[in-house]
Amino acid sequence: MSTNRILQRAAGRRRFVMFVFACLGLAVLGRAAWLQIWQHGFLLGQAQARQHRVIEIPAHRGTIFDRNGEPLAVSTPIDTVWAVPGDVLKTYDAMQAATDPEARQAYQARWDALAEALSMSPSVLHERVSQYQQQGRAFQYLRRHVTPAVAEQVAAQHIPGVSLMREYARYYPSSEASAHIVGFTNIDDKGTEGLELAYDRNWLAGQAGKRRIVRDLAAREIESLEIVQQAKPGKDLYLSVDRRLQYQAFRALDKAVKEEQASSGSLVLLDVQSGEVLAIVNSPSYNPNNTAERRSGVSRNRAVTDQFEPGSTMKPFTIAAALESGRFTPSDIIYTSPGYYKVGRYEIRDTRDYGWLDLRGIIKKSSNVGVIKVAQKLEPEQMWSVLDRFGFGRPPGSEFPGEVPGKLNHPTLWHSTEQTTLAYGYGLATSALQLTHAVAAIANGGVMQPVSFLKRDEPVQGERVLDESVARQVASMMESVVSKSGTGYRARVPGYRVAGKTGTSYKSHSGGYNEERYISLFAGFAPASAPRLAMVVVIHDPSAGQHYGGQVAAPVFSEVMGNALRVLGVKPDDWDSLAARVRDEVTLEDAL
Repeated sequence: MSTNRILQRAAGRRRFVMFVFACLGLAVLGRAAWLQIWQHGFLLGQAQARQHRVIEIPAHRGTIFDRNGEPLAVSTPIDTVWAVPGDVLKTYDAMQAATDPEARQAYQARWDALAEALSMSPSVLHERVSQYQQQGRAFQYLRRHVTPAVAEQVAAQHIPGVSLMREYARYYPSSEASAHIVGFTNIDDKGTEGLELAYDRNWLAGQAGKRRIVRDLAAREIESLEIVQQAKPGKDLYLSVDRRLQYQAFRALDKAVKEEQASSGSLVLLDVQSGEVLAIVNSPSYNPNNTAERRSGVSRNRAVTDQFEPGSTMKPFTIAAALESGRFTPSDIIYTSPGYYKVGRYEIRDTRDYGWLDLRGIIKKSSNVGVIKVAQKLEPEQMWSVLDRFGFGRPPGSEFPGEVPGKLNHPTLWHSTEQTTLAYGYGLATSALQLTHAVAAIANGGVMQPVSFLKRDEPVQGERVLDESVARQVASMMESVVSKSGTGYRARVPGYRVAGKTGTSYKSHSGGYNEERYISLFAGFAPASAPRLAMVVVIHDPSAGQHYGGQVAAPVFSEVMGNALRVLGVKPDDWDSLAARVRDEVTLEDAL
């Protein structure tokens, strides 16, 4: 082959190569022009979609305070661990494919440290992230509400796709003492029990905000661009309860429940003049800060949601109906011998034969026979009307979640003996809150104030449910219950005149009553000369040996009422008993 021929072929190959490269260059330039000009908006959007994120700004939940500004529920910032499963798996797969043993070992150590911080094994962590990826999730929590130490350990691993998020968690300073009234929130900071639930949407819960950020390939925030929407914190809530009284009441009730080997107990303390709930406690209680203790059977506010037959604590209301009817006066006497009375096929008994008793004596001695004979002379409609006005059979109107209306049948539905059983507290049902509300109306001269769990800054207009003169007469009779010869002597408070009524009822069981299970009650108010506080103590199933309300519930009333009157600075109205107590203490001191 000639030299010219060879040169021509070489030149042709060069031209061909140059042509190919020119075509490739033109293709690259064309592709670049296509991407930069015609696809610019789309690609920019895709880049921003991968780097720019709009994330939520958590809103601070409103604080719950007691009436004096002491916190009962506060929100604290806390970290949550979350992940982008796809990014995490890419990094994990790259680790598995790494050829450098040192790099692979270093990443494995970080992965193991992350799993340890999340309280799971490395294999479980990988399996969980893989499941999230298979489900197509682009966001997944790995662990909510971690401690600062765990958050620090997670952040130190710098694993792409794993990040921390700031949230808020609820903390309850009063723990068990206020658990049933305050309630708690779930892990998403939504109220699920108590007043946290009742005032969640319209008051406590804030409105989350939004902000736009830039993230790197490891999903770490590198720049905050703008606030899209400001977060609106929730509003604070001021309750009517007094944290000091709440704690003292819980301590006294819990001690009594344990000492009496009872199944449970409830206590409600109301301000007679305003209708505000100053304390409401139950035992056993739970720690709302410990999610493991938040069981439905323990967390419900039994003083509001559970009903029972109130026994002899209903007798003052029966006597009130008798006095209002005009058929009786306080001096009228009833023959109660021989201490029992046949009603249908049932025999109702007193603790002993009291003979002749006036209406005061019936209340003081808690005579079943006496109150039955009074009730039988009343018109059913008139007796029902009084009980209905006192709120029995109707919700108290507290707006507390799960409050019960109790049970009080209309007279048209009463059976032949129902009027007589109602007279001494059987055949109807009430809650501890309802009963306290009714007793407070007697203490307030027959005016029933709307019950409230929120602090009231202005006085409210109550509803008259009983003539004032009748209410005063009944209150005076209830005061005799706490005298030395009355059934409620253990409810006395040194320095103060106390009015009240004991109650002991059998627990209903399988359509009847279990005569080995009791409910022990005391309902009363103080100081009797100018009532300020009303209280009901209910203890279920005392089994330590005593079961009468005057033995089991009255001492709790005495302790809690005494503390409350002193804390609130209520002036004593029984100087004689106070002087006698001082003399006794001096005499004992001299003897020692």
